[in-house]
Amino acid sequence: MVRVRTWFIVLTVLAFVVSGSLLAPSLADNGPNHRVRNMRFGVSGGNVNDATRRFCCSGTLGALVTDGTTSYILSNNHVLGRGDQAVVGDDVSQPGLIDNNCNVATVVADFTALSPFGSNVDAAIAQLRPGTMDATGFIEDIGVPSRSIALPTVGMSVAKSGRTTGFTTGTISSINTSVSVQYTRDCGGGKKFNVAYTGQIVIGPGTFSAGGDSGSLIVTNNSAHNPVGLLFAGSSSVTIANPATLVLTRLSAVLGRTLTFVGTGTASPATESSSAGDIAPFVRGPKGQMHQLPDQASERALSVLELHRARLMSTPGVIGAGVGATAEDEVEPAIVVYVDRTAPGRPQFAPSLDGIAVRVVVTDPFVAF
Repeated sequence: MVRVRTWFIVLTVLAFVVSGSLLAPSLADNGPNHRVRNMRFGVSGGNVNDATRRFCCSGTLGALVTDGTTSYILSNNHVLGRGDQAVVGDDVSQPGLIDNNCNVATVVADFTALSPFGSNVDAAIAQLRPGTMDATGFIEDIGVPSRSIALPTVGMSVAKSGRTTGFTTGTISSINTSVSVQYTRDCGGGKKFNVAYTGQIVIGPGTFSAGGDSGSLIVTNNSAHNPVGLLFAGSSSVTIANPATLVLTRLSAVLGRTLTFVGTGTASPATESSSAGDIAPFVRGPKGQMHQLPDQASERALSVLELHRARLMSTPGVIGAGVGATAEDEVEPAIVVYVDRTAPGRPQFAPSLDGIAVRVVVTDPFVAF
């Protein structure tokens, strides 16, 4: 314990991202309430066993879901499930260890189930202990979300509330994105390994999230607050999320019962989503009108991407490929290729593939947040 506390003193102004969790407190945003005892969601929390001799780790308790009888806290596998290593019944605390000097705070849930690595989502649930969190599903700085999921589209304005950066807004820059995400086996270190995902959502700008925000529910940036995705990874320039529909589908299959979000309105089945046209108007950004990529253009780009996806993802230095736009605030489709700036050399690409523009984004490696 002395060693842990010594590390906390030394590292109080530094943030380290390992195995998808924050190792030490970073400079905060607008949200000190996210890192103390708080019965709302979008705040600090995690598995009380997510620690080593030198470090402790935590993430974000993102939202509340239900099977119609029992309520569960939704977050990431690497936050609640310790990356496939948790045992059913493990205590989940709020705030997490990282915000209580590596000591266990209020236990609010019991680890229940996870969707394992390789299932195309990083997601887990923990059964809520009655009276410990807001039963309405209220998310700090956002409010009660909708029960109806929104289909992600390029250009959609979104918001989230998380442990580290609090409430932030951003824009979906690519969808149907294949990514390679780096994890470490243990809190603070251990063997590094990569997990491949397909069909993911990529969001900008880089200030949208940071280490410790993993598990945050991403919602539409409007009065409806429709769930869109579950934040789990990123880099200094982008955030990566699992589509909300896929998250509920995978977890429902593991649990053996259908899960829906706790919130307002009518729940959409895990196999369906509301389209952008079915939900409330988006909040407009500082540039005024927000442009979303038309469905037809997105589908055309996706058909081309599928022809070239395997080749692109096997190119040295490429860590992602998805469907986006030629530039911010544009409605022309593009295949967006994410290139690791730390990789040796720099792959070259034709300006277009089968008539669809290619946009290259150079970024840091994608790591679990």
